[in-house]
Amino acid sequence: MGLFSFMTKEIAMDLGTANTIIIYNDKVVVDEPSIIAIERNTGKIIAVGKRAMMMHGKTHENIKTIRPLRDGVIADFQSAEYMIRELIKMTGPTRSLFPPALKMVICIPSGITEVEERAVKDSAEQAGAKEVRLIHEPMAAAIGIGIDVLEPTGNMIIDIGGGTSEIAVIALGGIVNNKSIRIAGDDFNNDIEEYMRKQHNINIGERTAEAIKINVGAAMTEIDNPPPDYPVHGRDMLTGIPKEIYVNYSEIAHCLDKSISKIEAAVLNALEMTPPELSADIYRTGIYLAGGGSMLRGLDKRLHMKTKLPVHVAEDPLRAVARGTGIALKNFNKFTFLIK
Repeated sequence: MGLFSFMTKEIAMDLGTANTIIIYNDKVVVDEPSIIAIERNTGKIIAVGKRAMMMHGKTHENIKTIRPLRDGVIADFQSAEYMIRELIKMTGPTRSLFPPALKMVICIPSGITEVEERAVKDSAEQAGAKEVRLIHEPMAAAIGIGIDVLEPTGNMIIDIGGGTSEIAVIALGGIVNNKSIRIAGDDFNNDIEEYMRKQHNINIGERTAEAIKINVGAAMTEIDNPPPDYPVHGRDMLTGIPKEIYVNYSEIAHCLDKSISKIEAAVLNALEMTPPELSADIYRTGIYLAGGGSMLRGLDKRLHMKTKLPVHVAEDPLRAVARGTGIALKNFNKFTFLIK
């Protein structure tokens, strides 16, 4: 580390559509929803992360909540910069006379354009980072799961996040082929909202849809140890009066079916494009699932039935990508696949 190690602060960031995780000194120091709340007339930031999430969908006209990332990429540049800056502040106070230089590794979806890549770098630099490297999400997920990515063995990773689902085959420290589709956790929430409107005549918000997905979300109509029915509160579309209804997991599995089928199709497409030698490896090693979407009940079983390959869900799938980004930070100059 040398004499000037105290002059640099090294952080790894998993900048996600739904959540942002920051790792500093090998520990997760920030795990917050990617959302900020600002005052409309002054443009002042009122809250970031969990506090802003509590306001989401409950604001009056002078406060607006913004999710700066959509589909895994920055949609609102200034808000993203504000959010990154505030989240970096949460990693701990910098009391010194000279604030330390920030060295960052940020992970990005594998299917993004150079312009979108540039936007991530610029936001981080505007927020005070001196050195920024980028890593692709499936690569970070593979490292986080504990796969030796530099080996000449093929591994297939599926990372289902909030905005994108990344499907990639990795070997020799590089992505051999990848499929990035913009169908993920947010689309599941939209499906649930729409289903509630059409089937139950009840209007619900984004946060309620997320709660339904977590409590009774499923990928198959028949699963082992099913969750109990979940009470949903919303506005009756006929009378306008708030009401409560109960939903069960098989209803939700039914309404998510279309989106999950698209993910399955993308997985099959990625397998079709895989070179034969790597296909032989994947037959042995199977498919690895990471990201919040992989926690959907029965998804691993459904993919197994579709592909006939073993499917492994990462332990703590929500943080697999962040852990991998943290390991990449330690090997800042060794890993050749970090994008300058």
